[in-house]
Formats: sequence, C-alpha cells, structure tokens
Amino acid sequence: MLSPLLIPILGISCGLVAIIGGVFIRPLFKLWERRMEIEAGLAAEKAAQYAAQTERLEQRVQVLERIITDRGMGLADEIEKLRDAPLN
Repeated sequence: MLSPLLIPILGISCGLVAIIGGVFIRPLFKLWERRMEIEAGLAAEKAAQYAAQTERLEQRVQVLERIITDRGMGLADEIEKLRDAPLN
C-alpha cells in the first residue's frame, strides 16, 4: 500500500526534476548544438578551400598539357636545329 505521504513527495520530486532539466539540461543541449554548428561551418570552409586548391592544380596541369602537346613538335624541331648547328 502507498503511504499518503509518498504522493506529495513524488509530485514535488517530479516538479524539481522538470525545473532542473529546464535550467541545466536544456542550455547544455543548446551549447552542444551550437558547437556542432560551428564545427560543421569550419569543415565546410575547409572543404571549399580544398576544392579551390584542387581547381587551381587542375588548371595548372591543363596548361602544362597544352604546352607539351602544342609545342611538342616545334620544340623537337628546335632541339634538332640546335644539334645540327655548328659549334663556334
């Protein structure tokens, strides 16, 4: 059997748990959420920097490929002319 004194004690205890949860637990969860938002923003910024760096490197490789393919034949001819030139 339940003691008549137990009912008010349980009611007050539930109220205290709700107050403590609202005062301490909710701000803690908001702090964690804010921290995760900041970390996500930093990760996105770093990913954008990596993407920009990758784009720059790809452009440089394209320039090098163009130099090699466009000037490949002319460069070979120039090298041959230098080999055939008499030494002074």
